[in-house]
Amino acid sequence: MEQLGKITGDENWRGRKYGNPRPLMKMKGIDMATNKRIQEKPLHLMMIPSLVLLFLFCYIPMFGVIIAFQKYYPSLGIVHSKFIGWDNFEYMLEIPFVLQTVKNTIIIAVMKIIIGAVVPIAVAILLNEIRIKLIRAGIQTLIYLPHFLSWVILSGILIDILSTQGIVNGFLSSIFGIEPVFFLGDNNWFRYVLVVSDVWKEFGFSTIVYMAAIAGINPSLYESAMMDGANRWKQALYITLPGMLPIIILLATLSLGNVLNAGFDQVFNLYNPAVYETGDIIDTMIYRMGLVEMQYGLSTAVGLLKSVISFILISISYWMAYRFANYRIF
Repeated sequence: MEQLGKITGDENWRGRKYGNPRPLMKMKGIDMATNKRIQEKPLHLMMIPSLVLLFLFCYIPMFGVIIAFQKYYPSLGIVHSKFIGWDNFEYMLEIPFVLQTVKNTIIIAVMKIIIGAVVPIAVAILLNEIRIKLIRAGIQTLIYLPHFLSWVILSGILIDILSTQGIVNGFLSSIFGIEPVFFLGDNNWFRYVLVVSDVWKEFGFSTIVYMAAIAGINPSLYESAMMDGANRWKQALYITLPGMLPIIILLATLSLGNVLNAGFDQVFNLYNPAVYETGDIIDTMIYRMGLVEMQYGLSTAVGLLKSVISFILISISYWMAYRFANYRIF
């Protein structure tokens, strides 16, 4: 073997013979690590503009959190406004509607996370059962389109459809004889409207991820199941769903960081004072306090507390993703 290695010029034969975990490998005089750095250099250069924008618009404004500890007046600025310590946080906890707003945020966000995970999984499995590629691609395109529409556009459509004179109430009254329901002005219905409309808008995008997970399943598993007499339902239950389980666990754990994000764009464009009781969330409350009522210190305190809790939840979710799905960023 030594003679064969010397004759062929194979520099890796010694590593294969003696089990060396780091065989001697050269590529035109440049080792693999250096070659990899050279190949990734353009990618790192492409990241520079994004990092600059991230620093300018995300990190530099963080110095403004000092407003949470001040009785801030725009005319005085951050430098000359009075420092009041934790007074804004103490006052925040005394406001009666703050706890209700936090409760609304958690309920809406959890409902969106759960239903927003179940629907794409079911749709991905159903799409996988469609054997005609043209039909499957057409359905994927149709359910994916709402993702590209902003909530400004969709809110106008939903307001017209769900009004007392809209299509939905017209259908319910003509077919079932039900009295018109003001879906966007009734506290009993508003949360469900938010959840259903958000899932309708985003489930097509999430389906792509699960379809990619299904594409990675070994086709021989389905062939073996067919030989054993398993029908489509059994194949989906015992092969497709377990094959999707790692990505399901990963996305579920990562979604824990969004428990306090119930969707400002959607709620802001759909809610009104009649549904503040069940539809007001932390982000919309911060908007009203800061920009409408001009309570800058209080709104900054609420936003800072939310950011701290969200950071803790995101850290926990990434740890869980690494623990249960072996996912890590670095």
